[in-house]
Amino acid sequence: MTQSNPGFVELGNRLGKERLFKYIDKFGYGKKTGIDLNGESKGILFSLPNVGPVELATTAFGQGVSVTAIQQVAAVSATVNGGTLYTPYIVKRIVEPETGEIILENKPKSKGMVISSDTSNTVRMALESVVANGSGRNAYIEGYRVGGKTGTAQKVKDGRYMVGNYILSFIGFLPANDPKVVVYVAIDNPKGVVQYGGTTTAPIARAILEDSIAALDIEKQEGGLEKEFLWYDTKYDRVPDVIGLSSAEAKKKLKSFQVEIEGIGSRVIEMSPNANSYIPVASTIRLMMSN
Repeated sequence: MTQSNPGFVELGNRLGKERLFKYIDKFGYGKKTGIDLNGESKGILFSLPNVGPVELATTAFGQGVSVTAIQQVAAVSATVNGGTLYTPYIVKRIVEPETGEIILENKPKSKGMVISSDTSNTVRMALESVVANGSGRNAYIEGYRVGGKTGTAQKVKDGRYMVGNYILSFIGFLPANDPKVVVYVAIDNPKGVVQYGGTTTAPIARAILEDSIAALDIEKQEGGLEKEFLWYDTKYDRVPDVIGLSSAEAKKKLKSFQVEIEGIGSRVIEMSPNANSYIPVASTIRLMMSN
């Protein structure tokens, strides 16, 4: 049982089985999302009459139940978008290639509010802290506000939980204050690694989120939580602007990095990486000099 599970057991007891399962239903678990793909599963939940103290406890922290990846993405999206659950879809539109006529177009379809916008905001901030200073630290991206949660699910065979066999996962989103992207990564029984989602799937999610930033041209966000670096973390720093400075002045401002000077002259005319980039401390910055 991971650190957070006892807390969720207590939350489940406080909610009671009727209220807990009402919210499970509202978030779309236990039924198909309606996505435009064949063969969607409903997942597996306890029936309410069969829920006793043990089933209530395990359901509260996600054991003894089974949900699909698309159910998880839809539910987390509702949690962070202000509280509205939507029907997910794969194909946005189908267009006739010669005429440009739109043959089919999917538009967001709301299934209603599942939580209030205030609650959504609170959860977003809590999940941002998971990435800045919790188990999701490996998904942190300097200059961007990332929220998320790790997962470590014990697998079942023949009605029994398997020993040392897990599905590790991470679900993340950004920007935490105005989400545009949700990413879910799961790995089935990875070998040769520590069996925690934060060490295996969070770095993969980080790479996908970085690609999403570039693809969607997402701007950096102010006001995010600063990461408290541990001794084993890769530390990042912002590259100061040294264009127009002398080599001595530039080296003084770039003291956190290695500096290579190219060209002949008294002033910096180009630099790579560019100013205001976030790069690992001690990385090499190349300066082009000219008069």
